[in-house]
Amino acid sequence: MKEKYSTTFLLMAVTFIVCLIVSNLFATKVFSLGWGINLPGAVIVFPISYIINDCLTEVWGYRKARLVIWTAFAANFAVVILGQLVVWLPAASFWDGGEHFDYMFNMAPRVAFASLLAFLAGSTMNALVISKMKIADKGRRFGVRAIVSSLAGELLDSLIFMPLAFIGTPVKVLATMMLAQVSFKVLYEIVILPLTAYVVRRVKAMEGTDVFDEGISYNPFKIKDI
Repeated sequence: MKEKYSTTFLLMAVTFIVCLIVSNLFATKVFSLGWGINLPGAVIVFPISYIINDCLTEVWGYRKARLVIWTAFAANFAVVILGQLVVWLPAASFWDGGEHFDYMFNMAPRVAFASLLAFLAGSTMNALVISKMKIADKGRRFGVRAIVSSLAGELLDSLIFMPLAFIGTPVKVLATMMLAQVSFKVLYEIVILPLTAYVVRRVKAMEGTDVFDEGISYNPFKIKDI
């Protein structure tokens, strides 16, 4: 029997993938909050992917979330590779946007690798934590699960991405950037938590689904186990 997916699930999965790809483009701009705190533009949209990850795992379970995470990883990898290929194409003589296009898409291999690895590890950690906590809490305290899982995922993401992407940066500066980024993202999710909880309740009611991941494999590479 073929696996069936609802329209709501597919819309959330597509939004998750779009958020990831867009966040990589937004990351090319760094903005200042003052007080010496600088953040990449990706922090505006990237936390949304963690919120959707929470919804996917809470409603449909870890295995479905794992499938979406790997799909997003593959889509982002394709954008990185195709973007690099387009950068290598010779520009038309009348086109003067080459420098700006290259700046957006000519990502250094080390940074691209760091971004992909950090996303995969962080998103998987987020889904794993919320899934295991749901079983332990018997479905209660969604708000606590959402924040703790996001904190774990965002922290792992930053611990992988920052050192790899910014090799040579002084440890103190790197630590400040990591702390600011994780704090901003988690605070973002705390502020929007009431909306996240509302969406989860509505989707559970609409779908008639509330999966508890008892007895499943949490192996992140078992993609076919859905």
